[in-house]
Amino acid sequence: MRAVTQQRYGGPEVLEIKEVLKPSPQGNELLIRVHAAPITAAGSFMRAGTPYLGRLVLGLFSPKSTTPGVCFSGEVEAVGKDVEMFAIGDPVFGETLFHQGTQAQYVCVREDEVIATKPANITHAEAAPVCDGLLTSMNFLNHVTALKTGQRILIIGASGSLGTAAVQIAVEKGAQITGVCSSSNVDLVNSLGAHDVIDYKKTDFTKNGLTYDVIFDTVGKSSFNECKKVLTEHGVYMSPVLNFQLLCHSVWTSKWSKKKAKFSATGIQPKQELKKMLYQIKELIMDEKLQNVIDRKYTFDQVMEAHAYVDSGRKQGNVVLLIKH
Repeated sequence: MRAVTQQRYGGPEVLEIKEVLKPSPQGNELLIRVHAAPITAAGSFMRAGTPYLGRLVLGLFSPKSTTPGVCFSGEVEAVGKDVEMFAIGDPVFGETLFHQGTQAQYVCVREDEVIATKPANITHAEAAPVCDGLLTSMNFLNHVTALKTGQRILIIGASGSLGTAAVQIAVEKGAQITGVCSSSNVDLVNSLGAHDVIDYKKTDFTKNGLTYDVIFDTVGKSSFNECKKVLTEHGVYMSPVLNFQLLCHSVWTSKWSKKKAKFSATGIQPKQELKKMLYQIKELIMDEKLQNVIDRKYTFDQVMEAHAYVDSGRKQGNVVLLIKH
């Protein structure tokens, strides 16, 4: 089979497409014929091995998994002898967490991992990024902070994968939503249900006189220090992009401040919690209350171009790699 491979950390140039051994499902594993896999900002960090703290998990000097990608959508081609919940031919989507990479023609996934049958009302390209933006934002708005009806939330990077997901989830929760993005993305964020959209090049949200119960920085472009003056008395600043400053603020505010700084790595949350959120998202997709915004689709042979586009920081919503067999 063909798979994207990387032997070292770096930019898109470290990626190659090679012929590798096709996996065989064992025990409770499913062999998934991958139809689509997202190219994500988180994946870019993993490819580059940054922040360096992450290499304690990913591999100290080179990546443990030589094929990038954790999310996928595809079809069950074969099953191990102990599989009970899925059958050959089932359309499925989910993530492999820190096992085999998904930017490949096939991947083996245990049936008890974060995986579900694909809703019939979305394509494989639309299903593939669910465990990136939608699952991560659901974790932050459900568990890192429990966003409530009527609360004011500011979403920084509102036009990206996590941002477009967060806007929609916040709409479902009945929050008052302000999105922050570039001028070219204002219409998109408005269309998803934001009540107000700020062009970050024209307006400094820390100086507009408004306060927020929650600030969700999906892209790590701000800091707790910058944002705390526009948080309410018990407001929460949170981001999935960890740096030393956020780590220090998270520890300090957990004990010494009414205003909190928080971080979460969604992929290392308990598997049962992730599966519960995935099925919740699936129901909302089936009810047409959530959607994945797709910016661009690339063919398998365009993988370096796809990674470079994500690295540019200009994407709206999600970028998807179509795996042609």
